Amino acid sequence: MTAPAPRTYDVPVGDTTIHAEVTGAGRPVLLLHGWPQTHTTWRHVAPVLAADFTVVATDLTGYGASGKPPSTPDHARHSKRAFAQDQVKVMASLGFERFAVVGHDRGARTAYRMALDHPGAVTKLAVLDILPTLEALRRIDADVARAAWWWFFLSAPHPIPEGMLDGDPDTVHAWCEDYRAMFTIDREHDEADAAAGRRIAAPLLVLWGTRTMVGRGEDPLAVWRRWAHDVQGHALDCGHDLPGEAPEQTLQALQAFLSA
Repeated sequence: MTAPAPRTYDVPVGDTTIHAEVTGAGRPVLLLHGWPQTHTTWRHVAPVLAADFTVVATDLTGYGASGKPPSTPDHARHSKRAFAQDQVKVMASLGFERFAVVGHDRGARTAYRMALDHPGAVTKLAVLDILPTLEALRRIDADVARAAWWWFFLSAPHPIPEGMLDGDPDTVHAWCEDYRAMFTIDREHDEADAAAGRRIAAPLLVLWGTRTMVGRGEDPLAVWRRWAHDVQGHALDCGHDLPGEAPEQTLQALQAFLSA
């Protein structure tokens, strides 16, 4: 039997719109992609989850078919706080005031910021192959700089990376603003939460690849336990792109966590 086609929406969220595709029925789960991807990164995951859940897969602000709002000098419009606010508005527009959220890469940074800023909305949180932004920046050394060179390239002042990248100018600028925010306002938001002792209230699943930077050094679960009360998770035998490289393992972990 052929699965029903996703229901497609372009949801207004103030100064822009967010593209969303909705499948399935049941408890809502929001899926957030990473850089430089779109909601299609979940193509092996979303249809299976939709057998038990209402799955909402969106394009982050500035990515894919979502709108490209103007940037601001302090990069606040491309902060994960702003991204998270956009996604909460999308879910509310679709009728979901409370929901689980799964994020990979940039989507995971948006997802954990959402859990901190909107604890009443997030029932469960899963982050794929990241550490909190503040923790990641504190761990930068020569090896990390070499392995994650694009962090520094994309966050360089405008118009250096924009002028060197080929593609849609608005989308490329949004990518760069996303990474500029990481080194500035996103870090400031994390620092404020750490100083205040604010922690994620929702149950947290942490997954990471065995061949990535996340598992280098301190145990990722130990890191996340400084940021959340209820943490579980494990490594998968893959690289950074868990939904693409290890979809079956990713699905198994997500289904067990979301269904518990």
